[in-house]
Amino acid sequence: MARLVVLGGGVSGHTAATFAAKWLGDEHEVLVVTPNSKWNWIPSNIWVGVGDMPKNDVVFDLAPVYKKAGITYAQAKAVSINPKGNESSDKAFVTVEYTGQEKEGQSANIEYDYLINATGPRLNFGATPGLGIGNQLGEHTVSVCTADHAEHANHELQKLIKEMKNGQKKKILIGTGHGMCTCQGAAFEYIFNVENVIKRAGVRHMANIKWISNEQFLGDFGVAGVHITSNGHVVSSKIMAESLFVERDVDWITGAHVSKVEAGKVSYELLDGSTGEEEFDFSMLIPPFAGVGIKAYGKDGSDITSTVFAPNSFMKVDATYGKTKFEDFKASDWPSTYQNPTYKNMYAVGIAFAPPHPISMPMTTPNGTPITPSPPRTGMPSGIIGKAVAASICDMIKGKSNTPTHTASMAEMGAACVASTGKGFFNGTAAALTVYPVVPDYEKYPGTGRDPEHTFGEIGLAGHWIKQILHHLFIWKAKLKPFWTIIPE
Repeated sequence: MARLVVLGGGVSGHTAATFAAKWLGDEHEVLVVTPNSKWNWIPSNIWVGVGDMPKNDVVFDLAPVYKKAGITYAQAKAVSINPKGNESSDKAFVTVEYTGQEKEGQSANIEYDYLINATGPRLNFGATPGLGIGNQLGEHTVSVCTADHAEHANHELQKLIKEMKNGQKKKILIGTGHGMCTCQGAAFEYIFNVENVIKRAGVRHMANIKWISNEQFLGDFGVAGVHITSNGHVVSSKIMAESLFVERDVDWITGAHVSKVEAGKVSYELLDGSTGEEEFDFSMLIPPFAGVGIKAYGKDGSDITSTVFAPNSFMKVDATYGKTKFEDFKASDWPSTYQNPTYKNMYAVGIAFAPPHPISMPMTTPNGTPITPSPPRTGMPSGIIGKAVAASICDMIKGKSNTPTHTASMAEMGAACVASTGKGFFNGTAAALTVYPVVPDYEKYPGTGRDPEHTFGEIGLAGHWIKQILHHLFIWKAKLKPFWTIIPE
């Protein structure tokens, strides 16, 4: 019997584990290690963050789902990996620390034949002074990165709306909290849902709403922007985004590195090296992401973390690392099998893998401060990657191959994105986009880097309906309800 250990129960890890358990059956073991007892459909956290959806609608308990699937479940966090075992055993193992109440604080070594690192990110609030207190809720700002964070954000937002109803004008600042952030899309959704909720509350005239982002231009989204075919015309995401911001009377600051957050004020540096300050009464700023900080040790106990992980603590995979100039970047630099180059039975999926370089052009201020969006690796790509890696491992466990049999390069992958710009069954709106490929290939598609026939989108009510349907569809899938396997990633 072989054992596949999956570290993490988010979109990518949950997808990998559930498909692997289905394909392997009872002959082999799939074991999931995750510190969380609940699964969270993160794309809907923005609705929780404005009070349009209760937290319980975006989470569910993992234990009964894994029991139904025949998956062993350990509520714990991974601390370190010994890919060649130790001096007393040649068996690879991962050391975990339990977080569930029954074994909280206890440690154990879990042996594995194959390992998938799907730990996701560490929310690195500490990278910007004042952005938050460790991984706790923000001291001066709020977050929608988790369901609990989103619930807290809504609590603070409702207090703000009450004060506006009492005649107090307010300043709202939403965006990214560091020059190297990703997930601009989540902040984009949140700012327009906040604008929508305030409008519905009848106090839009009492609020000044402003966007602050590390993007070089509106609509960059960490993917160098896109050119979208809409109603027979090709429109850049920059024009589409700017039109939406102007229509909703939302001002913006781009190319910004938030260097410090204080009570009611952020300090920032722009790409030209100039600095500024922006006041706020309510602010949601996405923190930068880093790896969770797993260590790696050799058989003799030596620290081999730098061999297994990149400096940002994300796991190295079959990518081409080391390029720093945008003109040298190629689509072929991106990984396809997600196999660790040193230890062939280890893989990393979703946010946990180290990307070879940014997708957007790297930029640095005259003061040496990097202001470049980190590449997004969430949502649809995460699910596709998790499923492909699970398929490769299952084939190897069954003896069909000695090497990965499935690939899922983001440079050869299309993705659909539905960004809410306001909830409402009859008057809600969302930007629905398909992008192909996710990582632009300027050699294959000169100019824009993407196929214009498969990169298209529009903003409207239909997009909101799609996002609402996807919310229910993917939670149904994650709960392994009937026909879950036919629902695409």
